[in-house]
Amino acid sequence: MLGKRDKNHIGDEDLIIPIRCFTCGKVIGSLYEEFKKRYEEYKKAVEAGEKPKETPKEILDNLGLERYCCRRMILTHVDLIDEAAYYE
Repeated sequence: MLGKRDKNHIGDEDLIIPIRCFTCGKVIGSLYEEFKKRYEEYKKAVEAGEKPKETPKEILDNLGLERYCCRRMILTHVDLIDEAAYYE
């Protein structure tokens, strides 16, 4: 299944991220990969003892996620595809 391209595929990885916020219906599926990439940069900077370019709050603000329901969808998502992929 890796590398498969279809209408349900978002980006380069196989992720099961909800396309819309469950509460307000805003489209958020396309924002998760960008958040994840920028958050990894933040985490690396903090672990190295450096000052990060932006905080997670600033990342979410910059992505246009102002409502706390949309922020919750991004912040609490857990990638479980690796665990579920064994049972194809």
